[in-house]
Amino acid sequence: MDENAKKMEALAEKIRALKEKGTVDLSSDEDLSIAIMNLVSLEEHFFFTAEKTGKSDYFDLLKETRELRKKLLRKMMPRNEGETWCISKHLLAATMRLMEVGTKAFGEGKREEAEELFGHAYRIYALFWGLRLKLIDTGDVKRIADDKLNIHDEKGMKKPWTLEDILEKLVDCCDE
Repeated sequence: MDENAKKMEALAEKIRALKEKGTVDLSSDEDLSIAIMNLVSLEEHFFFTAEKTGKSDYFDLLKETRELRKKLLRKMMPRNEGETWCISKHLLAATMRLMEVGTKAFGEGKREEAEELFGHAYRIYALFWGLRLKLIDTGDVKRIADDKLNIHDEKGMKKPWTLEDILEKLVDCCDE
């Protein structure tokens, strides 16, 4: 078995183990990740409101919100290497913003633009989960021409798994 095949089998085994052990409550973690997205947005809104109104009390609310966000993000990212903590925060923040911009575009009748933005949001969210669950080795990620991870399905399919495919296999909020 060559090195790539070994890596693919190891990834497939990680996914099977996560699902079988049930050590990660993925539906609750998914909800928690959305809560963290909203807390990051609140931090931004408290900052801009303080600056726009000149009322520094909003900075106190920003600080309180930030402390809660840090506490909750620590639950999601207990072991970090390099800058994965900050990367995770920014992946979640970018996901939320792209969802909001996409929703606004959709409401304005710009369906194609909205769907493109939603696709970007989901891709970024999948990157968060890849880091969160340590399904990707950030030091050894090899991309192929179509911007997909070079990891094959455990059934021997030749189609590479995308991070979105991995997310769909792991996170099913309806599977309680």
